[in-house]
Amino acid sequence: MKLTNEYLLGIQKKVEEKNPAESEFHQAVKEVLISLQPVVEKDPKYIESGVIERLVEPERVIMFRVPWVDDNGKWQVNRGFRVQFNSAIGPYKGGLRFHPSVYLGIIKFLGFEQIFKNSLTTLPMGGGKGGSDFDPKGKSDGEIMRFCQSFMTELYRHIGPDTDVPAGDINVGGREIGYLFGQYKRITNTFTGVLTGKGLQWGGSLTRTEATGYGLCYFTENMLAANGKSFKDQTVVISGSGNVAIYATEKATELGAKVVALCDSNGYIYDKNGIDLKAVKQIKEVERKRIKEYLNYHPEAEYHDGCKGIWTIPCDIALPCATQNEIDEQSAQALAKNGCYCVSEGSNMSSTPAAIEVYFANNMLYGPAKAANAGGVAVSGLEMSQNSERLSWTFEEVDGKLKDIMKDIFDNCDARAKEYGMEGNYMAGANIAGFIKVADSMIAQGN
Repeated sequence: MKLTNEYLLGIQKKVEEKNPAESEFHQAVKEVLISLQPVVEKDPKYIESGVIERLVEPERVIMFRVPWVDDNGKWQVNRGFRVQFNSAIGPYKGGLRFHPSVYLGIIKFLGFEQIFKNSLTTLPMGGGKGGSDFDPKGKSDGEIMRFCQSFMTELYRHIGPDTDVPAGDINVGGREIGYLFGQYKRITNTFTGVLTGKGLQWGGSLTRTEATGYGLCYFTENMLAANGKSFKDQTVVISGSGNVAIYATEKATELGAKVVALCDSNGYIYDKNGIDLKAVKQIKEVERKRIKEYLNYHPEAEYHDGCKGIWTIPCDIALPCATQNEIDEQSAQALAKNGCYCVSEGSNMSSTPAAIEVYFANNMLYGPAKAANAGGVAVSGLEMSQNSERLSWTFEEVDGKLKDIMKDIFDNCDARAKEYGMEGNYMAGANIAGFIKVADSMIAQGN
């Protein structure tokens, strides 16, 4: 699909002119605008109200320095961000990412995607995102703690349980959330649900760690079932080896699939007998080492430097769970050539526009990130509900709610795609479903 509507083309041009050198943000906006073409042609109120011009502009952008002292007593300075993109349906909600690649354009792309993802969950959450170019890898616990405390010393004044509720993302897990929450509590003298992904002993929710990976498989399971297929006896390739990849592997295996590959930023492993998840959890969650260590447990497996080659492994289903734009046109063609019929995204915007064209050209099932990986923020929303009620639900209760939410997300994407004459295009369905709820709320509120 191409962007041909003159009104929407004008919006895209303005976005690119006002936000130069932010390619990820441009890409995210364009994907949504392409999907909205039949919507604005059918209902002119979305043009007359000017709601789309407002939607592509963040409500607030916060950028700040983060000074901290390393273990050698030397001052270091990083840059912190929080983009509060849209609060039409609830307080801003979205993760914090700590990674050297972080800059304003990445955070704006992620915050924009979060608007639609949160809308799809049906929970009352707006879209936001934040992070820093800080790299936790190779840092001591003390250095990470001092960084997190400095980061929160500025961020705390911009967030709150009814204003903006951050969560974790790449390199921000339970340890980092703990340090951030502790500093917020120290400064404000309050114990509130201001962050999600908290420890179970102090306000966290069961199933949160597993949520994105499990939710990805629940969404994919529904997409497969609607097309006469299932995970049973299928070969699956999953990129990444963090929480999303680990728990996608766990759930896909439970659903009858054989996962044969995982990766990290250095390279990938291929185990034709099926990934030993216990070994991966030991390496990644306990030892905090590279995926190459898997060969110490299974010397018969293969390790290859670099990540791109993982998509050349023959498979039925691909679940990218590492980072944005990890599947390009060449990788998508390799997947199609080797028999892959389904790609469902666990990482945000996993596929380039050219890769998505390959999926459609080969009649592959495609689950876009804003729908397929919404399980993490869905359970974050459930954690907010538990915090508000001062209650704690069981693992089974939360998992059951997550499963229902992911089914509802798929059904909504499917229905909207059919409504606008694009049956089977779940990317368009997700964008349209997420947009209509937010846009109608913005129009009703006059903001």
